[in-house]
Amino acid sequence: MELADYRREYLQGGLRRNDLPTDPLALFNLWMQQAITADLMDATAMVVGTVDEHGQPYQRIVLLKHFDERGFVFYTNMGSRKASQLATNPKVSLLFPWHNLERQVHVTGQVERLSTVEVMKYFTSRPKDSQIGAWVSHQSSRISARGVLEAKFLELKQKFANGEVPLPSFWGGFRVKFDSVEFWQGGAKRLHDRFLYQRQADNQWSIERLAP
Repeated sequence: MELADYRREYLQGGLRRNDLPTDPLALFNLWMQQAITADLMDATAMVVGTVDEHGQPYQRIVLLKHFDERGFVFYTNMGSRKASQLATNPKVSLLFPWHNLERQVHVTGQVERLSTVEVMKYFTSRPKDSQIGAWVSHQSSRISARGVLEAKFLELKQKFANGEVPLPSFWGGFRVKFDSVEFWQGGAKRLHDRFLYQRQADNQWSIERLAP
């Protein structure tokens, strides 16, 4: 099959202006709950886009761990490529690809680092093996073989076998303070529905329909 011939219709439903709340977070919360209820694989997965000092964009998938009116939260090694790029350029984009529901949500904003208290609270809630894994991986650094990681993991698992795993100094998180949220709902005949919320100077939201 030619890739150009691979297509399908989007028929699950539309999105109308009357369906939209005044606050984008209310619609995002509804869509997130529907994605979880539909048992989508990794419903909280989002693509995080950053740009390096040369203007080169990078993307990767991470898991959303919390959201509220202050922003969208994720955690990472602070020595990672994404964290280094965000330290230079705090502007970021997020994309939630809920294919089975024929939906996407695109968020833009700027990051701020989470406090040590917030990071510690989440870190201690993780399974112990995940806590150890955070110690093992100096994310984005070059390694010679997977065996290096596995050996280090076993070493640290033995070290912390009888006690708590401390919070690594190089591990933390970001909050994306959002200024735009776009909702995309697939439509028949490629007439998709797109609505863009943009934050105004008075902290209210404008809503515009975009052409598909």
